[in-house]
Order: sequence, then structure tokens, then C-alpha cells
Amino acid sequence: MTAPGREPDGHEDLVPLALRTVARLVALDAGRGAAAAVPAVREAVRAVPQLSADPAALGGLGPDRLAALAELAEVIGWILFDAGHYRPAHRMNARSLALAGLCGDRWTARLTLLNHSMLATHTGRPRAALAAAARVAGPRPLPARVASLVLIRRAHAIAVLGGGREPLELIARAQSRFLDGISRRDPHWAWWIDQTELLGHQGWVQARLRRWDRAIPLLYEAAGAPGPSYRHLFTAELLAALAGAGAWREAEELIGRVAPRAAGIGSARTTETLAATAAALHRRSGAPASLRDAAAFLRESLPA
Repeated sequence: MTAPGREPDGHEDLVPLALRTVARLVALDAGRGAAAAVPAVREAVRAVPQLSADPAALGGLGPDRLAALAELAEVIGWILFDAGHYRPAHRMNARSLALAGLCGDRWTARLTLLNHSMLATHTGRPRAALAAAARVAGPRPLPARVASLVLIRRAHAIAVLGGGREPLELIARAQSRFLDGISRRDPHWAWWIDQTELLGHQGWVQARLRRWDRAIPLLYEAAGAPGPSYRHLFTAELLAALAGAGAWREAEELIGRVAPRAAGIGSARTTETLAATAAALHRRSGAPASLRDAAAFLRESLPA
């Protein structure tokens, strides 16, 4: 007879193992960044062989174990994305969706689709991003915070497609839905959808449309607020917006604050944006020499 809480082969039950691993990965990602969490991701994949198995072969595990695996795959997909491992992130998102589909875990599937929409926009596939966001809807209206996030993902993708005023209308609707507040139907993962997150994305969408006067104050506010490590991205987008606006003094001051801690940034999306902006500033003939020198120093300070 199998002991309670054990798999038939003697291994620890998947549910507590997966949930403990989720908690550890989320804490690492929030505190030190995705790059710091990648070794723990590799360890998790070794410790939980079901993460590498064909999902179609795992139907006999039961809904609780499948749901725990789906959540773990979602977290791993997010970390791989923010760490710059885009193809493995795509594969892990697909695995999370397959596992969630087997057990009917619609909320994990929704979060994975929202993550995947962001990945698709970042990798230059805005139409795929829109398709992923569209799949989040269901027969019942979404809770306000989740609906707000869907609108944010759509706004980014349409801004990349050159959507004129539509991204601005979407981001305004996202703010309106967010202000509807928390409800009992919010999924457990909605905790991180807060005012700072919304402000950062509002500024970022404005910046995608080159509306620097609107983007910069919003990004300043989001970048200055405390929060998880991945929100360093708003600082990177702020520097890009300052460079786009030709705000040389403010850009040089921001580089002076960012460069000393740049080596510890754990988000590849953030370091990619900072590196691209620094390279553009270094080449910018109209920029002051001191700013070009600061930009070169920032490039040298970033992790490889």
C-alpha cells in the first residue's frame, strides 16, 4: 500500500513539491531577477520529470497534480522569458496550457496566455500576441484586474502595429477597469496587478507611440516605486523615452543612478533595452559628450 502523500514509485507527491518549487521560484524572481532564478529552474526540471514528459501521457495523474504542474510550468515559462530564453519559454508556455487544459484549470491557462501575449509582442509577433490575449475571455465577464491586464496586452501589441489612437483607448479602459477594484473572483495570482504596474504600462504604451511628454512622467512614477525585481524594466523604458525626447540632462542623471547597479539586473528584457538605448545614445551626434561617455559606461556595466 502506498503511503499517504507519496507517488506509487516512492517519490514525494507532486502537489507539495510543485507548489514549494513555485514559491521558491517566485521569491527568487521577485527578489533577485529572472537570471538568478534560471539555475533553480534547471533544478526544478530535473526534480520534476513530468515537466519534460508528453502532457498527453499524464492524464492519469489526476486534476490536483496536473494543476500544480501547470502552475509550475507557467512560472518557469515566465522566468525563461524574462531571462531572455525565448524559445524555451514558448515551449514551457505551451506545456502549461496543455496541462491546464487536461485538468480544466482555466485561471492558470489565462495567466499563461497573458504571459505568452507579452512574449509574442517582445519577439516581434504582435498579431500572435493579440490572438493569445483574445483566448483569455470566457463565458463569464473577467474580474476587473484580469480584464485590465488583457487590455494592457492588447494595447502593447496594437501600438507595435502602429494602431494610432486605439492603444490609448485600450490603456484608458485598462485604468477604468482596474479602478473597479478587487473582487471575490480574482485569481490568486492577481496580487501583482497593482497601480504601479498599470502606471508603468501606461507610460510604456505612450512611449511606443512616441508621446514622450505623456510617457515620461508615468514612467518616472512607476520606476521610482518599490516593487519586484522585474520592474526595473520601467527604468529601462524611461531611459529610452528620455533618449527619444532628447532630454539629455535627465538621461545622463538616470544613467548615473542605473549604471552602478546594472551588473545585478536579472531581467534580460531590461538589459536588452538598456543596452540598445546606451548604444543609440553613444552614436547620437547631437548628444553631449558627457552623455555619450555615460552611455558607454552603462554598456560596459551591464551583464553579458
